[in-house]
Amino acid sequence: MEVGQKVRLCRIRDRVSDDISQVLGKVGTIQGYKMTDGSGVGVIVKFDDHVQSWFFEDELEPVQ
Repeated sequence: MEVGQKVRLCRIRDRVSDDISQVLGKVGTIQGYKMTDGSGVGVIVKFDDHVQSWFFEDELEPVQ
């Protein structure tokens, strides 16, 4: 996954705020990366309604 790529939020692993739960299934754009507390890397995604958060790569699917 690369910065600028369009992705769809296909699932959410953890509990999230109502704003984030509203974007499940929607398409957003990758803005950058975030180091998680483990050995993983999160992806920062911004959606059309200006909601922005980070997700694990397995929560996202690329959009063509």
